[in-house]
Amino acid sequence: MEQILLSRQSSHPAPPALPAPPNLDQTYLVLSSLLRHLAHSTRATQHPKETTTKTPTAQWLYARCSSIPSPLPPLQFTLAVLNALHSNDKESALFDLFGEHGVEALFEIMARESDILSHVTEEEIRRVDATATRSAESDDIEEEWNSPQSSVHRDVEQKLQTLRNEAYEATNLLTTLRQDFLSVSSTGPGGSGTHTVQRKSDRDAEKMYKKAVRRAAVAIERAKEAGALTDADEKILSRMKEGREVDSSDMGEEWVLENRGLDGMSSRQMELMRRDLLPEGTRVYDSTLNRGLPRGTIREVKEGYERVIIPAPILDRTKLPKRIVLDEVMDGEERKAFEGTHSLNPMQSTVFEAAYHSRENLLICAPTGAGKTNVAMLTVVSHLRDVGLIGTSYYDNDTHITTGKKVVYIAPMKALAQEVVEKFSAKLKGLGIIVRELTGDMQLSRAEAEAAHVLVTTPEKWDVVTRKGGDGTLGSTCGLLIIDEVHLLADERGAVIESVVARLHRWVESSQRQVRLVGLSATLPNYEDVATFLRVDKAKGLFFFGPEHRPVPLQQTFIGVTAHTKDKLRREKKMDEVCYEVVTDALRNGHQVMVFVHSRKGTGTTAKALAERAAMENELERLFIGEEGENDARTKYAERAEKSRNRELTEHFRNGMGIHHAGMLRSDRKLTEQMFNDGAIKVLCCTATLAWGINLPAHTVIIKGTDVYMPEKGANVDLSILDVQQIFGRAGRPQFDTSGDATLITSHDALSRYLDKLVRATPIESNFIKQLADHLNAEVVAGTVTNIQEAVEWIRYTYLHVRMCRNPLAYGISPVQHESDPTLRERSRELAVNAAKLLDERKMIRYNPDSGNVAVTNLGRVASHFYIRNESIATFNELLDKNFSPTDADLCHVMCCADEFENIRVRPEELTEVDRLKEECPVKIIAPVEDFSGKANVLLQAYISRARITSFTLISDTNYIASNASRVARALFEMCLKSGRASAALKFIRLAKSIDHRFWWFQSPLRHFETELKKNVFTQLEDRKRVASENEPFQRAISLLDMEPNEVGQLCHSFKDGELIQKFVRMLPRVEVSCTVHPITKSTLRFQVELEPAFNWSPRFHGGAEGFWLWVEDNENNRTYHNEYILFSRRNHPESSSLELIIPVFDPLPTQYFIRIVSDNWVGCESLIPVSFRHVLLDGLSSPTFFTSLFDLTPLPIQALSDEQYEQLYSKRFEVFNPIQTQLFHILYHTDLPVLLGAPTGSGKTTVAELALLRMKKRTPQSKCVYIAPLKSLARERLKEWTKRLGSPPLNWKVLELSGDTSHDSYALNNSDVLICTPEKWDLISRGWRGVSHDFTSSSASNGKQFVRQVGLLIIDEIHLLGEERGAVLEAIASRTRFISQCVRAEAHHQPERETKPEATRIMGLSTALANPYGKSVIISFSVSDVLLSS
Repeated sequence: MEQILLSRQSSHPAPPALPAPPNLDQTYLVLSSLLRHLAHSTRATQHPKETTTKTPTAQWLYARCSSIPSPLPPLQFTLAVLNALHSNDKESALFDLFGEHGVEALFEIMARESDILSHVTEEEIRRVDATATRSAESDDIEEEWNSPQSSVHRDVEQKLQTLRNEAYEATNLLTTLRQDFLSVSSTGPGGSGTHTVQRKSDRDAEKMYKKAVRRAAVAIERAKEAGALTDADEKILSRMKEGREVDSSDMGEEWVLENRGLDGMSSRQMELMRRDLLPEGTRVYDSTLNRGLPRGTIREVKEGYERVIIPAPILDRTKLPKRIVLDEVMDGEERKAFEGTHSLNPMQSTVFEAAYHSRENLLICAPTGAGKTNVAMLTVVSHLRDVGLIGTSYYDNDTHITTGKKVVYIAPMKALAQEVVEKFSAKLKGLGIIVRELTGDMQLSRAEAEAAHVLVTTPEKWDVVTRKGGDGTLGSTCGLLIIDEVHLLADERGAVIESVVARLHRWVESSQRQVRLVGLSATLPNYEDVATFLRVDKAKGLFFFGPEHRPVPLQQTFIGVTAHTKDKLRREKKMDEVCYEVVTDALRNGHQVMVFVHSRKGTGTTAKALAERAAMENELERLFIGEEGENDARTKYAERAEKSRNRELTEHFRNGMGIHHAGMLRSDRKLTEQMFNDGAIKVLCCTATLAWGINLPAHTVIIKGTDVYMPEKGANVDLSILDVQQIFGRAGRPQFDTSGDATLITSHDALSRYLDKLVRATPIESNFIKQLADHLNAEVVAGTVTNIQEAVEWIRYTYLHVRMCRNPLAYGISPVQHESDPTLRERSRELAVNAAKLLDERKMIRYNPDSGNVAVTNLGRVASHFYIRNESIATFNELLDKNFSPTDADLCHVMCCADEFENIRVRPEELTEVDRLKEECPVKIIAPVEDFSGKANVLLQAYISRARITSFTLISDTNYIASNASRVARALFEMCLKSGRASAALKFIRLAKSIDHRFWWFQSPLRHFETELKKNVFTQLEDRKRVASENEPFQRAISLLDMEPNEVGQLCHSFKDGELIQKFVRMLPRVEVSCTVHPITKSTLRFQVELEPAFNWSPRFHGGAEGFWLWVEDNENNRTYHNEYILFSRRNHPESSSLELIIPVFDPLPTQYFIRIVSDNWVGCESLIPVSFRHVLLDGLSSPTFFTSLFDLTPLPIQALSDEQYEQLYSKRFEVFNPIQTQLFHILYHTDLPVLLGAPTGSGKTTVAELALLRMKKRTPQSKCVYIAPLKSLARERLKEWTKRLGSPPLNWKVLELSGDTSHDSYALNNSDVLICTPEKWDLISRGWRGVSHDFTSSSASNGKQFVRQVGLLIIDEIHLLGEERGAVLEAIASRTRFISQCVRAEAHHQPERETKPEATRIMGLSTALANPYGKSVIISFSVSDVLLSS
């Protein structure tokens, strides 16, 4: 075995050690030469004409790379840069090499990329490296010796300098070898040294040392004889030779003055200067400089691999804070949450004050196992106390905290969420606090979610919840948000965390409500960037704890396999051998081992390889299985392991090992975790999901291999250093171990990269750009982004923006761009515009490039609510547009082409079973099973049909498909329903329900009661082949009610169960529909629909409500013309429901339409009702009877206003009013009647509203006008226009905007003239108009809302939105306005002494042309004589 010392490496080419007098340390001998070398480089930089050429050379590239801090020697680093320039992903590769501190050099190299690739070769770089030192030495000597001396004298001087040089070089070597020899001889207990060094033998080290002693003595003697040494030189060399320190006080004043540094600096000052001259981040393997790998690091070279052992960091416990005793700082209910804990550990004690006694945002960066969960519990208890749910608030009674009461804990995985729920429930149960899980596996009803005090969820689930924002939603009740493993920002899922946090920050600013944000993370290199993103005060809420704070010290080992680097199979075999050595070493010491691999298949193959090697070495029973009767836990689990359906689990258990990955059934994963935790198995082969999931530590952790397949790149990439640290964090069990061992086994070329990342710690970057379009769509749907400018502001809240400012090159921003746009607003705008164009192309939003406005579409809303990727939407659009009348097979194929299933890999060993399953599929498979869509289709149908699947990997793939397929199918259903595709919508809702209940729509709906009825009941009611009419199974089941019970029993071959079968048939959800048709115009019909539930309600099977989809379809054209979701509740059952539908018809009049009603949950329960038009007479109907006739009137001039100030508003715009304004002028300007105007865009509706406003201000100047705009963007446009026209002379009215982004004090509101609001904002403001005491005049709580009662005119723009989701808000505003007006007038009636009597609030509605304006007119209190105009 040969072991070598970690050599000290500088980031610069080593300058020559000229024979200048030495300083206090032998490393200082090169200082003066180094300074001249750097000065020479500086001069070269200052004279580019002399040193650079138009084409970069190998010398230039070598010199530039040598200036970059790196653990690699200059030659290797330069070659790595050249290889990176030749790679496909050159930007990422180069940044990994250069890091943040080398960005400037990186810019220079990238700017000359093409020239370098054309003119620089590997051979040239190697030649440059070979001559670099000699060239530098020649240059320096030439400068130093450039004098008019004769050549003979110069030769003599050079010989003397050479002899002096050799003396110092020999003495330097002697000093180094003495340190090596002493380090070797002192290893073991009590040994110390800069590095632990071991060579082939101590004898070899001693021999080399003695040889160096003799060489140094000879060199010094020769220099003395030639007169090359001064007295000072002799003293220095003598002390160095003897191993003593050099003291300048012994050298004499002359020597000290002669050899002081630049400008008379002392040796200490020169040392500090030397350190300052090193580029920031330079790695030097020297403990005196505190850089590079830790002190005590060992590098060993063995046969076939190289190993670097990094010792556990030592924590100086004298500097730790005093442990906080909980009994001293907590009492009462708060203390119950920490029952069983006496005191906090040092890390928790450090953050206690900030976590428990403040509401600051926090970021806690600490190693795995340091106790971050208890810190989270401190913030939870603090929050529950502050909002009054437990104990006594820390704040005074006068201090009001405006925040939600709910705590939300975001865990990275569902498995970890379950673990957190168990922990928190156990701690908080005694306080009456309810902790619930809200994940894809655990759905909660609205009542259950609202009742919970603590919700534990995943990033994706909380993203879906908060997308449906607004007051009263689940997201708005959150007062404390805890994000665990926040370093997942670097992962693909990090984009979800960015979206959630950005949405939270914007909501906090707009609502002015406080939400505390707590981030928990592993150690991060750029934790300050994450703190900036989370809005953490770095002085109060940012805490960073290094690896020394681990409860169990961790020794890290990095192994680079050198053998067979080009032969993948042989390299893998060597890795298995090395892995076996590490595993058996741990087992011999009585430790358990976790082996992490990077594929599900790899868990089994690794366990099998270990078992085969152990059997060959006769160590399987002794080390892995254990002697019979020795392991009680193994006996305990033996029966359960044998009964598992997972054959691999059973096989590996027999060998004392287990496997664990996300593809296993949840029950099998749980069994494996329990067996390993109890010691029934000693070795667990698993994937990285276990490291991010539950807390299952072991003494020894091994990562076998670092190649991870990335589907996006179609190639293997290195396992990220964050994943390595997370996995290493599982090593060491605090309850049982005093130390932990973690080993990484990789290829030799990757070894240096991981060591470099370990020391330099590459910052985590954002992955938000990849998913920017999807998250932008969600914001557009939520209404928080309505134009590109708002999208730019939204991006500025993300971690992406933080990192773009810090590291622009990694995000495609050139130095020129960054210099011209330092805030990156233009780059953010470019990203927003590109995402908007992509979404517009895929019909998910509507984007206007001219105005920058964006608007939501039905397609975008569906994608946001069902969490569908935009790539899937593009695929669906393309496939659905190809086929107007798709079959079931076509639509199954469309769904299985979703981007959500693209990671389903086709494995050769599975094809036989997939082909067998394909033959059993009832729906035709269009795509070949070799494609991911074909395989997904086969497995989906096998899942619905409950086919038996034997392959373990196919079972896991099927579970993944089943967990996503229903969501995708329902999204496709709503897409087709909104776009009018009748037959496709029906087929997709059938498919979605079949996936949910695992039986087909062409099977009997009585299968819903399979636990209550015998199987032969279903089989007798179903044909062996699919029936011609797909609705027949439901009708056949209903027809059983027309038979006698004994006849039903005979038919179903269940003779005694006839009555029972009929009982369940009556429970099948069925709705009886009746419809009458009334013509309105030649192209419009009114359907009066009566819906009556005709089934028996069972709380067990129907719950509290049953939903149905109803739509009107035209079978001839395969189109839907209207759709609604209808909900029947248990409380109102069996009351009927009425609908009035306005349905278009076309010439020629079709014979009939159909009303289809489909259960939202029950498979097969649907009805089709024909609506005949034979009795409908449309003759004589030429135009809509409710349109107002537009009279041929002479346009009124603006002088009709009879007010000079009012006339000035329009004098520069027009001279006369248009026909609509003319016809309505009298009603608007001379009466106070409510008005509903439905007219096309561009008809002058804004001027109509202004006429009513002028009327109000003329009669009651103190009154206010409220203008309701549906969108913030429209509100801002109206504000801009009216501020310019009404807010300037001659009127000088005060116009204010009230939206989610603005707020004003009560004084400004009470003195305003016009208020422009969004519906939700005005609804919120006007709710509390009475005040707390319900006495408006006397309540101090109402003083701030005096302006509400002064509203004289309410203008509702775009009132046709009553038919949309936000229509309920508009209805509430109109009805409340009428009620307030009545109350104010009644109050005035009881106060006769008042001089002025309040007028009723006038309501005006503006809209496009309406089909049912009478319905809208009722909302705003029209009488029959009021004006309607819809044209």
